[in-house]
Amino acid sequence: MITTIIFDIGNVLADFTWRQHFESFGYDEAMVDRIAKASILSDVWNEYDRGEMTDDEIFREFVRNDPEIEPELAKVFANVKTIISRNDYAIPWIQELKRKGYRLLYLSNFSEKAESECAYALDFIPYLDGGIMSYREKLIKPMPEIYRLLIERYHLTPEECVFMDDTAANLDAAAKFGIHTILFTDKEQAVRELRKLGVDA
Repeated sequence: MITTIIFDIGNVLADFTWRQHFESFGYDEAMVDRIAKASILSDVWNEYDRGEMTDDEIFREFVRNDPEIEPELAKVFANVKTIISRNDYAIPWIQELKRKGYRLLYLSNFSEKAESECAYALDFIPYLDGGIMSYREKLIKPMPEIYRLLIERYHLTPEECVFMDDTAANLDAAAKFGIHTILFTDKEQAVRELRKLGVDA
């Protein structure tokens, strides 16, 4: 029986809309892709998620990846608040699941800057029972250590947990620990999948 639901944050409870953010500056698709390749899609972004780089350090790495677009990078990363927005269903869904007696946790590759600057979009976090932000532990999904830490810290029985994430690799790693998984595309699909596992969602 499932007793604990674990949420990824980005694109599950909150939208990480980097493409719309980059496009809002009037850049065409080619430039949007170029900015993304130099920044959030680069390998160095994982180091930032793990909390191993400061904001200044990560920006210097972005510029090193593509020096010709430094002005564009400076613009889009001057304020990340508009990149992240809370999904309207997040708090009501969390409250409903809590009323039904489920324990709710998060496991997220979310950078410190994103968490601090977008706190207004993450106001659902106090409604949850805890969880792990990757940068605080200097671990990142799908590293096995982050799942092991979650299980140990919250005294979880893996088979009683279900983890929802929008990235298959993160779910594959969780499944190796015996955790049930759902590849999240939207809330309605997730509810259907939860019900198949016997969750009163």
